Amino acid sequence: MNMFELAPKPQAAPGERIRNAMTCDVEDYFQVSAFAPYIDRASWPSRECRVEANMDRILALFERNGVHATFFTLGWIAERYPQVVRRIVAGGHELASHGYGHLRASDQTRAEFANDIRSSKALLEDIGGQAVLGYRAPSFSIGRANLWALDELLEAGYRYSSSIYPIAHDHYGMPEAPRFAFYPNGPDGLLEVPITTVQMMGRNLPAGGGGYFRLLPYALSRWMMAKVNRDDRQPSLFYFHPWEIDSQQPRPEGLDAKSRFRHYINIDRMESRIEALARDFAWDRMDRIFLNQA
Repeated sequence: MNMFELAPKPQAAPGERIRNAMTCDVEDYFQVSAFAPYIDRASWPSRECRVEANMDRILALFERNGVHATFFTLGWIAERYPQVVRRIVAGGHELASHGYGHLRASDQTRAEFANDIRSSKALLEDIGGQAVLGYRAPSFSIGRANLWALDELLEAGYRYSSSIYPIAHDHYGMPEAPRFAFYPNGPDGLLEVPITTVQMMGRNLPAGGGGYFRLLPYALSRWMMAKVNRDDRQPSLFYFHPWEIDSQQPRPEGLDAKSRFRHYINIDRMESRIEALARDFAWDRMDRIFLNQA
């Protein structure tokens, strides 16, 4: 899009592999947007919370593979499990915001959104003891209809967002947005870093995690991310959730077939695939990869 300005490409030293950005959205299974019609938000505090044990597994996996990552963390989780936040920071990872209670940005007024991003940032910084520079909207819910959210993020002290997904999807997406890091409002504004896509047959195809990563053969996902490194000379940006490695999580009743398929497909294989990714690519935190170049 002509209105958006691409950011400079992160540079790799001669002979060095391109560093890709590993990210995790820290939320629990009952907070997934697709489950909202089936799980009353008021029931969250009484539900079995499994995020702490799942985060222990993820942090151990990253430690044994030398991976540093960015964790977009819900304020709701941080408030109840501050030890999770402290383990993230102690492991050398970046702490970033996913909002407070997993409300879509597109479902909030501008004033509600401004309050949400400020309160979650302050809460995470208080617990983690480090500046929170990054934000990811729940369900990638910033798009053409609410680009004002990026101005609010900048005003609140964030330096980058990873909230616009340049694909066509039934719940989110802005396919006309740039595929790689860009400035929606010029280089003095907020940096937006989209989840990785590959361009094939005139369309942007998702190549950076989530349910697509569980659905597609691992070899295909690896090929797509490697293609971005090789052909575009850009970092890949990957994301997943702690509940995606948890095949024993409780299963809500009454789910529609599409939501059930998307949530549970190949969930028992996810942890081994993350382990393979950790070995097959070089990884780092988003702030180190993108803000050092900005």
